Amino acid sequence: MEKRNDRYNLSMLTDFYEITMSNGYFKTGMKDTIAVFDMFFRTVPQRGGFAIMAGVEQLVDYLENLRFSEEDLDYLNGFGLFEEDFIDYLRHFEFACDVWAVPEGTPIFPGEPIVKVKGPIIQAQMIETMILLTINHQSLIATKSSRIVRAAQGRPIMEFGARRAQGVDGSMLGARAAYIAGVAGTSCTFAGKAFNIPALGTMAHSWVQAFDTEYEAFKAYAMAYPDECQFLVDTYNTLKSGVPNAIRVANEILEPMGRRLKSIRIDSGDLAYLSINARKMLDAAGMFDCSITVSSAIDEYLIRDLLHQGAKIDSFGVGERLITSRDDPVFNGVYKLSLIEENGIAEPRMKLSDNPEKVTNPGEKQVYRLYNKETGFVEADLIVLVHETIDESKPLTIFDPEHTWKRKTLYDFRAELLLQPIFVKGKSCYQARDIEEIREYCRAQLDTLWDSIKRFENPQEYYVDLSQELWALKESFLHGEIELKG
Repeated sequence: MEKRNDRYNLSMLTDFYEITMSNGYFKTGMKDTIAVFDMFFRTVPQRGGFAIMAGVEQLVDYLENLRFSEEDLDYLNGFGLFEEDFIDYLRHFEFACDVWAVPEGTPIFPGEPIVKVKGPIIQAQMIETMILLTINHQSLIATKSSRIVRAAQGRPIMEFGARRAQGVDGSMLGARAAYIAGVAGTSCTFAGKAFNIPALGTMAHSWVQAFDTEYEAFKAYAMAYPDECQFLVDTYNTLKSGVPNAIRVANEILEPMGRRLKSIRIDSGDLAYLSINARKMLDAAGMFDCSITVSSAIDEYLIRDLLHQGAKIDSFGVGERLITSRDDPVFNGVYKLSLIEENGIAEPRMKLSDNPEKVTNPGEKQVYRLYNKETGFVEADLIVLVHETIDESKPLTIFDPEHTWKRKTLYDFRAELLLQPIFVKGKSCYQARDIEEIREYCRAQLDTLWDSIKRFENPQEYYVDLSQELWALKESFLHGEIELKG
C-alpha cells in the first residue's frame, strides 16, 4: 500500500481538542486508564440500503507511524497550555492500543461498530480525528461508486474525477476506494502507480482543437496509437463531423495497418440520442466492434435512465459526481466512548441525547453477520457484548431493538465475526491484501445481499439487532437502573 507518511507526518492531523483532552487526562492521572471507543455511522448516504467499508490500509499506515517531532512539540509549547511532562510524554510516544476493524470491501450498516479501539484513554482519544477522516472519506466514495457500478449493469465505469476532487488525497484515495467498489480504472496516473490500479484515458477536446481539422487530429492520434485508438467525437458536431471523421480515419489509416478503431467517446449533448445514432453509423460502416463511451456529469440515476431509454453505450466515464459523492458528500461516521476500566473493573459508558439517533450502545462489543446456509444470503447483523458467543448448532432468536415484537428465529445459519484485529498492544497484525483481492472480496460480499437491499430508492431495511444481554444493559441505562457516568 502507499505509505502516506513517507511524504509527511500525520500525527498532528487531529482536532485541537484531542490534544487538550489528552493533556487533561495526563494531568488528572488518567493517561493509563483503559477506554474503549467505537466508530460507527448513523445513516447510509443517499438513503441507500448499505455502505462499503474502505480506508483500513491507510488507517494502519497512520497508526504505525504515530510520532511527534521536535517541531511539533515546539508548536504545541507555543500555546502555553501544556506542561513539560505532557510534552515529554509526546516526545517518547509509543502507540499501545488494540484496534479492530471491519475488512475493506465489506457492506456495512448504521449503528454497528466498524472500528473499535481499546487502550490508554489518552491514546484512544488522540487518534479519533484521523480514524474518522480516513474511514469516512473512503467509505463515502466506495459507497457512491458501488451505486454507479451497479447502475451500469456490467458495463465498465471509468473514474474520471481527479481534476474535481478535493485535493491530492481526495483524488488518490478516492480512486482507490472507487476501484475497490468495482470501477474499471482511473484517470489519475498517480493513483494508478501508487495502488496498481489501471490508468485509463483517451484525448481531450484540446487535442482536436490543436489541429487544423478534426480529421487531421484523429489521423495523428491513429498514427501514434494504432492499437489503442479512441476518438473524442463531440468537439464540433458528433453526428455530422465527429463520427464520420472517426469512420474515415478507421478506414483510411487503421484498416490498411490491420488495426481497428477501438472506441469513440461522447462528452456532451443528448447521450441517448447521440449514442443510438452513432451506433447506427458505426454498424453501417461495418464497425460492430467499435464501442461507445460517454461522459459528462454522469451519476447512477442518469446511467439508469440512459439504459432505460435504449442508449447504445458500452462504458461510462464518471467524474465529479463520483469522486466527491456530490449529491451526498458527507459520511456521518462518529467515534464514541463505550467503556472505561477503573481499578480493574469494566464500566460501560453510554451517551444520551434529545435526538434518539444519537443515543449510543454501551459496553465493549463485537458484531456478528448471520448468513442463511441454504441461500448464502445475509439475514441480519447482531451486535453483542464482547464476551458473548453464538452457537450455530442451536436456533437463534433475534429481535428489532426498537420494535421488540419484531422477532425472527434462525435455524440453519452461520455466524461470522465482522471486527477483525489489526493492532495488538500497539503492534500491527494487519494482513495486507492486494487491491485486486479486496475488490474481488467486495464483489463477492455484495452478492450475499438481497436485491431488495440494493435498491436505490426505498431499499429494504437491513436489521442490525442487539443481543438480549446488550439490549438489557442499554435499557438499564435508559431507565435509570444504572447510573450514567461521563
